[in-house]
Amino acid sequence: MTIKLNADGTVTDPQGFQVGTATCGIKASGNPDLMLLHSTENCAAAGMFTTNQVVGAPVTLNRETLKSNTTNMRAIVANSGIANACTGNHGLNNAIEMQNIASKSLQCNPNQVLVLSTGVIGVQLPMEKIGKGIRTASSNLSHNSGCHGAEAIMTTDTNPKYCAVEIKLPTGTVTIGGIAKGAGMVHPNMATMLACITTDAQVPASILHSALKTAVNKSFNRISIDGDTSTSDSVLIMANGTSGISCAQGDSRKAFTAALTCLSTNLAKQIVRDGEGVNKFVTVHVTGAPSVKAAHIVANSIATSPLVKTAFAGSDPNWGRIIVAAGKSGVPFDSSKTQLWIGSDLEDELQLVKQATPCDYDENIAQYIFSQPEFYVHLDLGNGESEISVWTGDLTEEYVRINSDYRT
Repeated sequence: MTIKLNADGTVTDPQGFQVGTATCGIKASGNPDLMLLHSTENCAAAGMFTTNQVVGAPVTLNRETLKSNTTNMRAIVANSGIANACTGNHGLNNAIEMQNIASKSLQCNPNQVLVLSTGVIGVQLPMEKIGKGIRTASSNLSHNSGCHGAEAIMTTDTNPKYCAVEIKLPTGTVTIGGIAKGAGMVHPNMATMLACITTDAQVPASILHSALKTAVNKSFNRISIDGDTSTSDSVLIMANGTSGISCAQGDSRKAFTAALTCLSTNLAKQIVRDGEGVNKFVTVHVTGAPSVKAAHIVANSIATSPLVKTAFAGSDPNWGRIIVAAGKSGVPFDSSKTQLWIGSDLEDELQLVKQATPCDYDENIAQYIFSQPEFYVHLDLGNGESEISVWTGDLTEEYVRINSDYRT
């Protein structure tokens, strides 16, 4: 049983999935801004959504749709440029209309379609343009257009995000494919990110949801760009079973969950690397915690600290900021037991702190590590056996520029 990652794969790698795109004129750039993902067969489906109390109309609609249908989903329709959030009943009706137009175009029922929107908050969708775009996308569905779908859901992203994995089982090979978008307002529990995942494996909806929850908690819920959650954050998965191979039990189920986690982690890391204004990809690894939850809280406190992230940006190994960020997390630990290492790889690892006391290290080497495009920070709390890694980036002037004129 093996799992193979394909960095060039997309949502159309699994059998039976197609993507169509359109340009509705929502984006000022004139780039494609609508995607239609379609399965030729009915799908089991599951989703996970933002924990923000303020949610977009599509999140509300999808939650309701998945209450009534998790066994015969057929499509996802997504627009970018407008989030359809904070838009009242009018916005909810527009999301329902997107669902209805897509179902008519695909000759299926409305509750077989899920809806995604991302972009500016508080703006109503131009439904005449959206409707025309959905019909256009349904007319150009292709098994080779997954990467175009990834491009159509981009907002401030600078590049499309996609990959696929193959699982070789004793009974045959199944595939999982995914596309995602996200560059800002990225923070657990998820962010202004969308992810669409497909598979040709046979997976019952209850098991699909369980596998998705595990994968999301180990991937999308371990990234942070700026500490803000969004209104639209969604990860949707559809399994059409066209491979004829079941991943419902035993080792096959374990392999499916592991492969889904692998794919989700790859997409999550792509989001961090393309974060708004991000120049550095940083792994924050916390060990010696009393529980995984505690380790996660400490790691997030470090990963979201503006002082830590600006130190990353300035290539300044100001380890005091890291220790203090851990201390403000609310997780109790004995600061006298803390140890801190940094490194760009295991061979370059440098210990900065031992038992809360600075080591006799070379400052030039520490600065060199912090100047690398990718490096890690490892903090040991000396208070248990649990550990976790989260992924973040630096906080730069470019991030401020992007978000100070986002609407203009």
